[in-house]
Amino acid sequence: MLDTDTKRRIETARDILVGKLPDPKSQVEQITIALIYKFMDDMDAESEELGGLRSFFAGDFAHYGWTKLMRSGLSGHETLNLYAEAITRMPENPGIPVLFRNIFKNAYLPYRDPETLRMFLKVIDEFSYDHSERLGDAFEYLLSVLGSQGDAGQFRTPRHIIDFMVKIVDPQKDEKILDPACGTAGFLISSYKHILAANKDKKGNSRLTPDEKGRLAQNLTGYDISPDMVRLSLVNLYLHGFVDPHIHEYDTLTSLERWNEYADVILANPPFMSPKGGIRPHNRFAVQSKRSEVLFVDYMAEHLSSKGRAAIIVPEGIIFQSQGAYVQLRKMLVYDYLVAVVSLPAGVFQPYSGVKTSILILDKELAKRSSTIGFFKFENDGFGLGAQRKLIMALPAFVWVSSLKHQKATKIAHPCERELLF
Repeated sequence: MLDTDTKRRIETARDILVGKLPDPKSQVEQITIALIYKFMDDMDAESEELGGLRSFFAGDFAHYGWTKLMRSGLSGHETLNLYAEAITRMPENPGIPVLFRNIFKNAYLPYRDPETLRMFLKVIDEFSYDHSERLGDAFEYLLSVLGSQGDAGQFRTPRHIIDFMVKIVDPQKDEKILDPACGTAGFLISSYKHILAANKDKKGNSRLTPDEKGRLAQNLTGYDISPDMVRLSLVNLYLHGFVDPHIHEYDTLTSLERWNEYADVILANPPFMSPKGGIRPHNRFAVQSKRSEVLFVDYMAEHLSSKGRAAIIVPEGIIFQSQGAYVQLRKMLVYDYLVAVVSLPAGVFQPYSGVKTSILILDKELAKRSSTIGFFKFENDGFGLGAQRKLIMALPAFVWVSSLKHQKATKIAHPCERELLF
């Protein structure tokens, strides 16, 4: 649960940066880098208190320590130069693990105003690393300010939509879970929390052994083409207790290195937009196309294990477009993968986009046993569909849909609608 003090600190940090960095994504990146910088110093201090040695800020990097950065007597320009130099050099630090080197990869200070930096660092100094879920909640709140990444066709997925999709596919503790366009790792973290909640006793204590928790962490994987998104995913997972997150900077549609890796559960809200001229994919896809939404759905279907399940947010064109690649993809899905389509209202991604979307539910095992496909249409998701997205009902509209993994898909559309898919 996010406490009011933590929320206030995050908002204050953003307010300080907004004059120099009006883009929310840049604000989030700078707060992310500063928090990890501070947390590394906190961990060094904890190590010293327990009789150990400093490792993050030691040797040639000792003079970059947070306490030295914040010491009185340092002028504004000296603080600015020391901080800017530190975050730029941090990937060279031999005392930090690969995870932290990746977080600081290509980091830099995008403004040169000492007073802005000083006020900003004073707010960051109020945070401390305490290994608690509270920090993960704080970072989730920070990520919620991210809006449209319009050039890539990416839109932040509302938390309640993510949680709904996770409940539908019902990931288990021993299953491999993948998001091939992971953004800030929201689907992976929701899956992790879902599994933890499903493995508690009546008193709320975890039934998972340390080995099972370790395997669960190993089974969560994400890919993203953007180094900035990879950085945010790494931090998000780290603050939720993952010491070695499996997030890879990887182009799912044009790279082949991971083509032979499969998953039991795939969850994603892949990019809808294709660059001018289209994607230039490799030749392993079953459906030949240059459209990113077609290729992503093809990829996810083809990379499910024999009992694999998936929930994918797609634009309406996947269901209704008449071009050859779309028709070919729908035939492949209907005969081998698709068990349900959930039509979402057009305002789900407001205020960033009014795009009309659906969720495709894939289940390889269930699709073989069933000759029907469920069609579900929702008028709202529990929130208003305008730019403000105000809560309009106490419970989300999705709660009555149970897991399709354990029941036969229900046909609620006109019988001829199956043929309209072609």
